[in-house]
Amino acid sequence: MKTKTFAIGGIHVDKHKISSQSAIQELALPEMVYIPVKQHIGAPAKIVVKVGDRVKVGTLLAEADGVLSASVYASVSGQVMKIEEVNSGQGYLETVITVKREGDEFEESMDLSDEIVREIPDNKEELLKIIRSAGIVGMGGAGFPTPVKTNIPEGKSVDTLIINGIECEPYLTADSRLMEEKAEQIVIGTRILNKILGIQHAIIAIDENKPQAIARLQEITKRYVGVNVQSCKSIYPQGGEKQLINTITGREVPSGKLPLDAHCVVQNVATVYAIYEAVQKRIPLFRRVLTLSGNADLTPSNYLVRIGTPISFILHENQVNMDNVGKVIAGGPMMGQAIAALEAPVTKTTSGITVLSAETADKPETSACIRCGKCVDACPMGLMPLNIRAAVEENDIAILKSLHVQDCILCGSCSYVCPAKIPLLDYCKIGKYELGRQQKAK
Repeated sequence: MKTKTFAIGGIHVDKHKISSQSAIQELALPEMVYIPVKQHIGAPAKIVVKVGDRVKVGTLLAEADGVLSASVYASVSGQVMKIEEVNSGQGYLETVITVKREGDEFEESMDLSDEIVREIPDNKEELLKIIRSAGIVGMGGAGFPTPVKTNIPEGKSVDTLIINGIECEPYLTADSRLMEEKAEQIVIGTRILNKILGIQHAIIAIDENKPQAIARLQEITKRYVGVNVQSCKSIYPQGGEKQLINTITGREVPSGKLPLDAHCVVQNVATVYAIYEAVQKRIPLFRRVLTLSGNADLTPSNYLVRIGTPISFILHENQVNMDNVGKVIAGGPMMGQAIAALEAPVTKTTSGITVLSAETADKPETSACIRCGKCVDACPMGLMPLNIRAAVEENDIAILKSLHVQDCILCGSCSYVCPAKIPLLDYCKIGKYELGRQQKAK
C-alpha cells in the first residue's frame, strides 16, 4: 500500500512506542472515583444525583445540559460522597462528583458479553439519540460532543468519513492496541457513522509504523462495504485533523473553518469504539483505554481504566518509581498538559499518561534567535512562529491577527526544532489566548 502524507511542514520525532506490544489489561478499581461534570467542550452536564445516593456502574450522574454538552455516568457502584468544586489538576476549578466504591454492580441494561453485534439499527435519529445519551465525546483530546459533530447542519455536506488511527504522539499506543484487539468493533462503529452521515465512504487512516493494526483492519474491512484502510507516512503531526484531511483527500480546511467546510468528518478510533459499545451494547462512556509510558522507571502498559480514577492510583498500581520523576503529563509529551496534582482523575479525553524523568523534564537554557527559519519550515499550518513570538512580546494584537495565530494547532513542532531552545509553542498559546480574549471583549 502506498503511504500518503500532508503538504506542508511536519517533523520527525522519536516515537518511543515502547508499550506497543503491551496488550490492554483492565486496571484494578480504586476506592474512590472523582468524576468531573465537564469532560467536554461546551456546557457542564446538569447533576441529577445528590450526596448519599447509591449508584451502579452506568447510572446517570449528570445529564447533558443543552446541545453542546455531554452526559456523565458512574464508573463504579457505591455511594455518592461529595459534590464539590475542586482543583482540576490543570489549575482551574471544576465540579466533581465523588463516589465511594462498594462493589462493581452494573446497570442491567448493559450487554457485557463478548459477542460482536453486527446488525446496525436503521434509524439515523435513533442512532444520534443513543450516542448523545451515552455521553460520547471526541476521545482523542478535543472532547467535542460526538452527536453534534456527526449531525450535519442544513446547507453542509459530507462525502468522506476519516477515522483517525494515526496516534503520532510519542509514547502513546492505546489507539494502536484498540485497533489490533477490537478491529471488527471499530469497523462496525465506522459503519454506524456512515449510516448517520448517509455515505458509504470511510477511510481508517493508520500510521505506517503500526503494521499489525494495518494488517488486522485490512483483513476485517474486506468483509464490510464502505470502509477502507489507508497507510500514512510516519511524520508528526500526521494525526492533526487538518493535516489528516489533506493527507486523505488532498483538500485544505480554509482558515477559520471546520472539517465540514472540506466535506469531511474526522473521528478518533477510541470514539468509534465507544460508539460501537453505545449503539450495539447499550454501554455508556464510563471507561477508556489509555497508555502509561515514558522514560521514568515504570512498566509501559495499556490499561482499560474507569473514568474518575485518580492518576496517582494508576502510578501506584504500576509501581512507578517516583524518586526521579520530573513531570507527569496527561497525554503525550508534544501536546499533553503537565499535571499539577496527581490526585487529578482520568477523564474521557485522557488518552495517556506520560511520566518523564527529572533530567528530561528540566527546561533547557535558551539562546538568541538566529532566524534560521527551522520553525517556519516545520510548521504544518504554514505559520511564522518567530514572528508570532515577536508580536506577543510587543503585545501587538493586529500583527498577531495578520499572522493567523488562531490557525495554530499547538502541535509544538516549532519548539521541537528550535536550535535556540526558545519555547515558541508557549508564545503561540499566549498569542491565541490574547487575540481570542480581545475579539470576545469586542
